[in-house]
Amino acid sequence: EVRLVESGGGAVQTGGSLRLSCTGSGFIFDDSEMAWYRQAPGNDCELVSSISPTGLIQYADSVKGRFTISQDNDKNTTYRQMNGLKPEETAVYYCAVPWQTIATMIIVPCPEYEYNYWGRGTQVAVSS
Repeated sequence: EVRLVESGGGAVQTGGSLRLSCTGSGFIFDDSEMAWYRQAPGNDCELVSSISPTGLIQYADSVKGRFTISQDNDKNTTYRQMNGLKPEETAVYYCAVPWQTIATMIIVPCPEYEYNYWGRGTQVAVSS
């Protein structure tokens, strides 16, 4: 059974930083793409960043230069360092493993997109 567990969310002020972690089990971590999505109330599920098995990293334009994704294969864990957080980035952040390719547009609530394995999400709240 694939299992993803996120941690590291919390409340920060504008400009603050958080480091999210996602630990996976039940699949070959080294061979899998890992993605981070977020969903704010009333918004679509947004792809924020991803890392491929070969180390190819991609970021949404809105977070480039502020968010960093990294991975420790020995610990089966993906990390995301988020700096310069903004109030509009208040959301539930999810890590996901795609069944095949990473979806860049998801119009249903993140966990309802059936072609990813999902963690439960971790809440990030950024106050002004």
